[in-house]
Amino acid sequence: MLHKRLVVIGAGGFAREVRWLAREITAARGDAEAYRFVGYVVSDPAKASPFDSADEILGNLDWLATHREAWDVLAMGIGNAAPRLKVADELETRWGPECWPALVHPTVRLDADSCRIAHGVALCAGVLGTVNLEFAPFAMVNLAVTIGHEARIGRAACLNPTVNISGGVVIGAGALVGTGAQVLQYVEVGAGATVGAGAVVAKAVPPGVTVVGIPAKPLAPRP
Repeated sequence: MLHKRLVVIGAGGFAREVRWLAREITAARGDAEAYRFVGYVVSDPAKASPFDSADEILGNLDWLATHREAWDVLAMGIGNAAPRLKVADELETRWGPECWPALVHPTVRLDADSCRIAHGVALCAGVLGTVNLEFAPFAMVNLAVTIGHEARIGRAACLNPTVNISGGVVIGAGALVGTGAQVLQYVEVGAGATVGAGAVVAKAVPPGVTVVGIPAKPLAPRP
């Protein structure tokens, strides 16, 4: 059986989780959607931290072009929204949608008939969605997130573990919703905004603003 050779962008903890996600998909499907991990590529291997899988870094982003014969598909392994969006914008101009499969863990539950999942999306283990959901390119939904009807998750937006997204919510491009946060029904979180861990968002969050607390309020500037 010929597996698709997969390169993961990034080499930190979430990149390793994406590698595991691909392995879980492979174990469940065992067909043409199976993957064989090749390695990680990063923006600058010299800046790899002790938390990165440095021994499996193939090179910088240019490696993808100079070794095009060595890989078939790519996955975004960057778990922070702002750099995820930046790198996605950069690489998508070189490697189009056909190079970025959506990775959906076998335990994900949602209405396949009414939901739209774009290229580069990662839906991790235990995600539970309902109907008429939209996941824009490179959106990331981490472990055990719940998502209500008609919610839209924007380009390269990141939902951290155990987030609850109510019906009709819109999460803007490059927004980050922290672990355990809740966004209440029909609220919009603007592009590039950040919702702190455990926050409860009851009203719209403007683009680029960070909110924290219950109810969520803009983070006070440092004195």
